[in-house]
Amino acid sequence: MKLKSRPTLREKKRYIFFRVHGEGVEYRTVKDAVMNSMFNWMGSKDFALAKPWLIKNLWDQKNKSGVLRCSHKYVDDVKVSLGLVHQIGDSKVIIQTLRVSGTIKSGRNKSKNRF
Repeated sequence: MKLKSRPTLREKKRYIFFRVHGEGVEYRTVKDAVMNSMFNWMGSKDFALAKPWLIKNLWDQKNKSGVLRCSHKYVDDVKVSLGLVHQIGDSKVIIQTLRVSGTIKSGRNKSKNRF
């Protein structure tokens, strides 16, 4: 008799590739603005369930682009909260979502071909 395997308890993740259009933005200021926007939009409970994480070593200062990891159930809420960021520090910015992917590798390949 063959035993059925147990379903995994690990949450599925999605990677959101984005670009910041604006002057004088750095990783730390972008991270603070994005996290504050998500917290204000989703509230503390959904923010905790979304598990957002801005990946530091994938931040490109030259192109001002980065990758944000979150739960697959909250991708739409995270994208809305990214769109609500209009100012970082003293400069006006627009955050453009380039792509949503299940892996970093596939998202990176598609994003480079796009722009």
